[in-house]
Amino acid sequence: MQYLSTRGKTPPIGFTQAVLMGLAEDGGLLLPRTIPRIGTDTFASWQKLSYPDLAFEVMSRFVDDIPVSDFKDILNRSYATFAAPDITPVVHHGDLHILELFHGPTLAFKDIALQFLGNVFEYLLNRDNSALNIIGATSGDTGSAAIYGVRGKARINIFILHPHQRVSPVQEKQMTTVLDDNVFNIAIRGSFDDGQAIVKKIFNDREFKNKYRLGAINSINWARVLAQVVYYVRGCLHVSAHEKDSSIDFAIPTGNFGDIFAGYIARKMLPPGTIRQLVLATNDNDILARFVTKGDYSQATVKITTSPSMDIQAASNFERYLYYLLDSDPSRTRELMEEFTKNGKINLSGYHDQIRRDFAAVAVSEGEVTETIAAFYKEHDYILDPHTAVGVKAAQKFKTVGVPMVCLATAHPAKFAAVVEQTIGKSLDVPASLAGILDKPSRCELMDPEKGKIQAFIAAKVGTP
Repeated sequence: MQYLSTRGKTPPIGFTQAVLMGLAEDGGLLLPRTIPRIGTDTFASWQKLSYPDLAFEVMSRFVDDIPVSDFKDILNRSYATFAAPDITPVVHHGDLHILELFHGPTLAFKDIALQFLGNVFEYLLNRDNSALNIIGATSGDTGSAAIYGVRGKARINIFILHPHQRVSPVQEKQMTTVLDDNVFNIAIRGSFDDGQAIVKKIFNDREFKNKYRLGAINSINWARVLAQVVYYVRGCLHVSAHEKDSSIDFAIPTGNFGDIFAGYIARKMLPPGTIRQLVLATNDNDILARFVTKGDYSQATVKITTSPSMDIQAASNFERYLYYLLDSDPSRTRELMEEFTKNGKINLSGYHDQIRRDFAAVAVSEGEVTETIAAFYKEHDYILDPHTAVGVKAAQKFKTVGVPMVCLATAHPAKFAAVVEQTIGKSLDVPASLAGILDKPSRCELMDPEKGKIQAFIAAKVGTP
């Protein structure tokens, strides 16, 4: 399988090169040349597979440069760290299916991809007798999941930027209390978008990137998206086993467009009609909802909400979908992304009909988040975290009679205990991994969001390559 850049100026490369490259050298994002199609009989044959075996069946169709036995070993090790035996269990409440994605070591859906990516990095570096300095930005959950995926691993350092005082206290401590020598946390004075912009600028500095052997863990790395495709397939298999011959809808809380883009790839892969509708749910930071409903992709001021992982106004994975929307035209994709970088907006209203065929969307207000958490707990005795509540509210708005609706539960409610406990009037049981975390010693650098300062910090910690 070859991988191409959305901007068309990076020569085709293989999967392992794509993993190590992260952001394409021309500033674009990497995508497979083709998306494999799964026949109805093949899909049905996957029904009873374990999660690692299903992951192999899905992901191996995109990976042809890692030996089969090695790839299976990577997958088995990646999902051995999860508390739930079936990794992503589905629970049923009312007329909704809840796909729980928070049973990994940091209690968020990011673990599913980042446990895998950390093991792939380790495998490739050992194979090549090389080293890697990972840099990434987080709006809350990516950072801790990435850190736990590579902490203590030889040949790897990791530098994570998070927006100072704009993540939950638990999210912050999950990152900053990891004191391994290869882990470096940087709190930046600004928003996630500021951090994300710095990361992209650093990756576009090819001399620095190559000198310090930089790698990416944000969802700009294709391996992240690929690993997330698997749980959509798993969700479809589960629902189809109980509701025969029915298309399935998914409601996805998303701020960076990576999670729902994985669903978009899954829909292209699976037999036609398996996934009927992808419902994109945002919080008050509604750039993606406006894009779907109006064709208006324009930045606004980032609003601080109770679902901080979605407090984003420039979605990293949007460019991948834009490339497909423009009939895989890299020149036009490059032109529009450069326009967005310059002006903070692009008008895609002329593509409105196609966008609405691909997605439905709604922005969920802070009041609606609180109401949804309270009502769902009262009715079903089930506790939603604020991000999942965004998705559940969207699911309720778009639920069609007779069509199964799967909601992605992206984080454990204990990660956002203060707002959840206040809403439901009850103290939460604290998972063992979070017990006492707020009192643990931590290590973090507070810095301005300036590319040069971040680069100097990386260089100082890594030393002369």
